[in-house]
Amino acid sequence: MMKSIIVAIDSFKGCLTSREANQAAAEGILKSTPNAHVVQIPVSDGGEGWLEAFQSAVGGERVEVSVYDPLMRPIVAEYVVKDDMAVIEIAKASGLTLLSPEEHDPMRATSYGTGQLVVDAVRRGCRHIVVGLGGSATSDCGIGVIRAIIDAFAKKGTWDDVQALNDVRFTIATDVTNPLCGANGAAHVFAPQKGATPDVVAALDARAKRFAEASARHMGYDCQNEVGAGAAGGLGYAFLQYMKANCRSGIDLLLDAVRFDELLTDAGLVITGEGSADRQTLMGKLPFGILQRALALQVPVRLIAGRIADREALLDAGFARVDCINPPDIALEEAMKPETAKKHIIQTLSAY
Repeated sequence: MMKSIIVAIDSFKGCLTSREANQAAAEGILKSTPNAHVVQIPVSDGGEGWLEAFQSAVGGERVEVSVYDPLMRPIVAEYVVKDDMAVIEIAKASGLTLLSPEEHDPMRATSYGTGQLVVDAVRRGCRHIVVGLGGSATSDCGIGVIRAIIDAFAKKGTWDDVQALNDVRFTIATDVTNPLCGANGAAHVFAPQKGATPDVVAALDARAKRFAEASARHMGYDCQNEVGAGAAGGLGYAFLQYMKANCRSGIDLLLDAVRFDELLTDAGLVITGEGSADRQTLMGKLPFGILQRALALQVPVRLIAGRIADREALLDAGFARVDCINPPDIALEEAMKPETAKKHIIQTLSAY
């Protein structure tokens, strides 16, 4: 019996979704080997595409909620409900893609809309809330989330008065290991890509430090240095400190949900990828998480990407083959066109 080929490619940000990249790869494989058994798995590490990937893995229904975007303008955002579990992608309510480049303002942007999604899920009876952290426009340490929950559930207007979350379990999914504050914290590492100048970065970091110290004094414990606290502009910290969340690698959480290890037992090859692959890929990013699972069961993994750097390091880490889908002289604007990316994935995989 021919072994299956598993295709699990991350989104090419700003170009293709995980599902679109997978479909192009499958088309390329079947072009040269029509009888190949291709298993497509939409994937995400907690950021872009998290909702679609998790719904594909576990099912459930989409729920639409009227919430506020990062600048407190009304929008409609979605999350997924499966039995008593809710799956939230914070970018749907608090994402950078909801703002134009001119609107990027991490000093002002709020995570309040994500808190509204949490409130709606709790009111629907969800008792396990899984939150994918990535793609946020905010650097508010989750203060917006906390305020939305207080506004909904606290009669006296304080967190101590919130009882509705007592029997709710939270899991945050992220590949970010940064602490909340300091040189490796949320502000210094991530805020510049959200529009923060050096002065704004310093102000954001100081604000986060004050908030964490006040929270620790009040609650008697301090989560600002825990793994994931710096994710999504400090949203990870809010869930860890205020909701006692369990932090999981996004890709590991998703691969467990799809029973990836069971699928590997019948696989002869895994194809994964992302928009740009380099040494950072080996620092907990999605393709590396897939590689570790596959190598444990001695299944070879091929990596494709729109841009490749540090090829030898990627091969040394265990990838059986590393391929750039684009010709070396292609203009970035052309490479980023969805139809171009699909065509090049098909061409690359047609001789897998």
